[in-house]
Amino acid sequence: MTSIYDAFGKNVACTIIEAGPCVVTQVRTDETDGYSALQLAYGDRKPSKTPAALSVHFEKAGTAPKHKVLEFRDMSLEKNLGDLVKVEEVFQEGDKVNVVGTSKGKGFQGVVKRHGFGGVGQSTHGQHNRLRAPGSIGNASYAARVMKGMRMAGQMGNERVKVRRLRVLKVYPEQNLILVKGAVPGHKGAYVIIEK
Repeated sequence: MTSIYDAFGKNVACTIIEAGPCVVTQVRTDETDGYSALQLAYGDRKPSKTPAALSVHFEKAGTAPKHKVLEFRDMSLEKNLGDLVKVEEVFQEGDKVNVVGTSKGKGFQGVVKRHGFGGVGQSTHGQHNRLRAPGSIGNASYAARVMKGMRMAGQMGNERVKVRRLRVLKVYPEQNLILVKGAVPGHKGAYVIIEK
């Protein structure tokens, strides 16, 4: 993340995303596929680490192997196989976008960090080392089990997250960069999907 100053002199936190250029690797149409979509590929990949089926797919598009391949339905762009989709063709300043990515993995965490439990709160009345314990988790003799969905300690993070309605602050067409207001899921260098 970084920050820039807006027109009113206010410091705004933002994230820089490299969003292209993407190569069109397949064009779906209503006549042949039953729906319209563009399949876009991004990120260079070693030919030796590319499966044979994908290598042929990229050869048909006339491009080197790519790392990520995604399909975007009902795009307003009229593109042919092998064309480049650049940032300025899709995004303009002031657009609202959704960003989808995989959040940072935080490993096995307790209930205080994972769910915001308060713990016992005080260290009096015989609470030796139970300050961050979850407390009671079950009912009485009826049910006689822990109910599904009980908030307990466990794996935290490393899941698909969508951040909605982030505003595009700036577009840099020469470097294929966009600045969006706020944070996006994932670590530095992670792949994200930007939906308009």
